[in-house]
Amino acid sequence: MPSSTVVNRPTRRQILTRIGIVAGSAALYQAMTVMGHAQGTDFAGEPKLAGAKKGTKILVLGAGLAGMLAAYELRKAGYDVKVLEYQTRPGGRNFTLRGGDTLVELGGAVQHVGFAPGNYINPGPWRIPYHHQGLLHYCKLFGVQLEPFIELNHNAWLHSSDAFNGKPVRYREYAADFYGRTAELLAKAIDQHKLDLPITDDERHAVRAAMGVWGGLTGDGSYAKGNASSSRRGFAKPQGGGMDGAPVPSEPFALGEVMKSGLWQAVTLHDRLDMQTTMFEPVGGMDMIGKGFAKHVGDLITLNCKVSAIHQDDSGVTVTYADMSQGGAVKTAQADYCVCTIPLSILSQLDVQVSGKMKAAIAAVPYASSVKLGLEFKRRFWEEDDQIYGGISFTDQAISQISYPSTRYFTDGPAVLLGGYMFGPAAYDFAGMTPEQRVEEGLRQGQVLHPQYRSEFRTGVGVAWSRMPWTLGCCSMWSEQARKAHYKDLCAIDNRVVLAGEHASYVGCWQEGAILSSLDAITRLHQRAIGAA
Repeated sequence: MPSSTVVNRPTRRQILTRIGIVAGSAALYQAMTVMGHAQGTDFAGEPKLAGAKKGTKILVLGAGLAGMLAAYELRKAGYDVKVLEYQTRPGGRNFTLRGGDTLVELGGAVQHVGFAPGNYINPGPWRIPYHHQGLLHYCKLFGVQLEPFIELNHNAWLHSSDAFNGKPVRYREYAADFYGRTAELLAKAIDQHKLDLPITDDERHAVRAAMGVWGGLTGDGSYAKGNASSSRRGFAKPQGGGMDGAPVPSEPFALGEVMKSGLWQAVTLHDRLDMQTTMFEPVGGMDMIGKGFAKHVGDLITLNCKVSAIHQDDSGVTVTYADMSQGGAVKTAQADYCVCTIPLSILSQLDVQVSGKMKAAIAAVPYASSVKLGLEFKRRFWEEDDQIYGGISFTDQAISQISYPSTRYFTDGPAVLLGGYMFGPAAYDFAGMTPEQRVEEGLRQGQVLHPQYRSEFRTGVGVAWSRMPWTLGCCSMWSEQARKAHYKDLCAIDNRVVLAGEHASYVGCWQEGAILSSLDAITRLHQRAIGAA
């Protein structure tokens, strides 16, 4: 090889980047493994808050996970703690709807949940990644039993209105063909020296071999109908026993259909760090976490307190609130310091006496609109008819996805699935509907994937987070520009007030963000209180 070519060779990082752009993270990882390069959040344990001054009072606003964790750790450290919560229950966005529950939203719409006993839907958080070690630590500490949440199911459906004649296809079929077709293109390009990458022959052969294994290619580097492809996408006639037990290979989808469908977005979703296995959920509903926390700090929480003002001076903090359990009687609470976990969408509307920088930060963060549909059916037809046990089906319709319960497999009687999970414009469209219309539209779109929807439907709920009066949105949506300009001001201690919650973290929209933010906020506040900062 000429020396000039050697000098101009791209680095292996550049080679891997180009493979990643074309084939996605799974192919990138496979190539990294061959080339010898392949090998969570920053939870570091419970805080050490020694030396608290006896009698120091700290007022916590909000009894979500951030607020309850702050109360737990601060009381353990020796502080005098009190928590004010707007709702009639602790837990915040960590909540579960069961039969007999009532949900009231802005505008007055009321939903009476009619699920059968034992069935539920988690309108807020519904899964916990394995690397969210802060939340998992406190679940274990507080005795919250967890079980696996099935994120990826190879037998679930993928649906594109513009491909495959608008019919849903199995995840395994599409994923096998997407990987196979992509690997074929890469393998052929490498063989024909058309990637314009002057890498060594050994590296070229290694990458080609990786693509062959990863994509299920034939010996000549093709992706074609046969046992190699069918062992991934499924056989037209499955393996059986006896005289007629030989399987019949299935026909892969055409390259053009595979690529134009856009379904590769759903396939690569599961490679994202926050969607990787193993994931967990609490046994019996997500609110088991909130209840687990509340068992340890419930005596500190006063419910039905609608905060209207937070004032402070050099000697302490005064919070004004309406006691909704006493007809809205106006009361005040005083403390030496305040940990405020009220969502910024609400906090920005209150009379908050903080610096101009913190006020600007509070106002700089919009909240996402999200809608979740909980649909109950007479039987588990997705298991009985389609052999789908847990996992998620994806569609390009507004409902976006259908998630199947990861619990009580093979049981008879009614069951609930997540019939839609919407963000952005679709969520605003659904939020503008009545609850009944949301459920009806979820049924209409869902029956494209499951024709059984209509005949098996029992009841449903549609939760629009932008219409929840205590949060006015699902979670914080920092832009890169806003975070650069305001994030540190939001997290800084402002005299005697510090903010905490998922909005004050880089793990926004996850419960782990609330946990890590709370631990950071109270650690810094403790240092301030004992005069060490």
